[in-house]
Amino acid sequence: MNEPRNLSIDGDRLWNSIMEIAKIGATEKGGSRRLALTDLDREARDVFVAWCEAAGCNVSVDRMGNIFARRPGSDPTAAAVVTGSHLDTQPTGGRFDGVYGVLAGLEVVRTLNDLDYQTERPIDVVVWTNEEGSRFAPAMISSGVFAGEFTLEEALARPDPDGLTLGGELVRIGYAGDEEVGARDIHAYFEAHIEQGPILEAEDKTIGVVTGAQGQRWYEVTLTGVESHAGPTPMDRRKDALLGSARLVELVNRVGLDHQPGACATVGMIDAYPNSRNVIPGRVFLTIDFRHPDDVTLARMDTEMRAGLDEIATGIDLELAIDEILDLPAVKFDERCVAAVRQAAEVRDFALRDMVSGAGHDACNIAAVAPTSMIFIPCIDGISHNEIEDAKPEWITAGGQVLLGAVLDMAGVG
Repeated sequence: MNEPRNLSIDGDRLWNSIMEIAKIGATEKGGSRRLALTDLDREARDVFVAWCEAAGCNVSVDRMGNIFARRPGSDPTAAAVVTGSHLDTQPTGGRFDGVYGVLAGLEVVRTLNDLDYQTERPIDVVVWTNEEGSRFAPAMISSGVFAGEFTLEEALARPDPDGLTLGGELVRIGYAGDEEVGARDIHAYFEAHIEQGPILEAEDKTIGVVTGAQGQRWYEVTLTGVESHAGPTPMDRRKDALLGSARLVELVNRVGLDHQPGACATVGMIDAYPNSRNVIPGRVFLTIDFRHPDDVTLARMDTEMRAGLDEIATGIDLELAIDEILDLPAVKFDERCVAAVRQAAEVRDFALRDMVSGAGHDACNIAAVAPTSMIFIPCIDGISHNEIEDAKPEWITAGGQVLLGAVLDMAGVG
């Protein structure tokens, strides 16, 4: 039997698998559009399940639609080593975000099958539902249910912009499973992902050893004034909700700039009503995304934003409603799992550096219930959440190789 450090994945097979999934929901600019629980998401899920079954895995689905494909270990009672990510994308998403981590996990299984290598612990490859949160907010809600951050009932009731619920769409596409969410034990969890930033490429590093992730807070804000005619209504008598939203955007940007280094502050969605050119907007819906690696600073950003919003609403005589839909504390990953990733990269002489993730990932939720770490690879120009998102085949292979080494480190020899 080969020693773990001598095992090698099939990089061409991994790349070709990613390109096959990329055809599902392919966009004109070379990206992918597979919003969570659409027919295209179902199609990608079906292909993944078929590939896993062909690889000899036992496939099960929980009540949040999370898919688990298990390669048995020699000890059927042992908790599994789990790896994976997600298949859903942003509306103008790329070919690698999420899907790379899923198919790198499948490639680990295929490689072990090719070499007839038996692990002591089972290996599960997981697809988490609705990681992006672009159709059903908040993001990472299914791994959040798994980790106890959200209840199953509130998650299944989350609506999309058309009023369709997450639970209803799971049923419609045939992925409303019967396994209880969070019922399975996890010995260790690894997630491979493109960096979604420019650091690795700029520093000519191949592997990012992810030691943790910054905290996040997501808000939904509604400003309500009075819609009225744009001509007869004097400027000093207006209750203009869009004016309030413009001041809100400036406030959010200022809060982000005031808490450097490390703070990120974004207004990503604005929906004005009635959205007519000669009507003063009477209601505006906005989203706010705050991030920082320090929870104390993140809380200070929250306080300053709320105080500023109260002042804005009072100044224009607007009604203000704020709903905080995500509060994800900064995460420190498990030292043993981080060490497994680092060692797997060092054995192959990959150029590496430690990193804190600026983006949220399902691993951030799973870290609350299981030892966890992540593996980053570069993406060209640091671009992600964009149809032109790209990565080099040698990076894809390197990350898969490190994932194989880390998984074997924790899964043991059967």
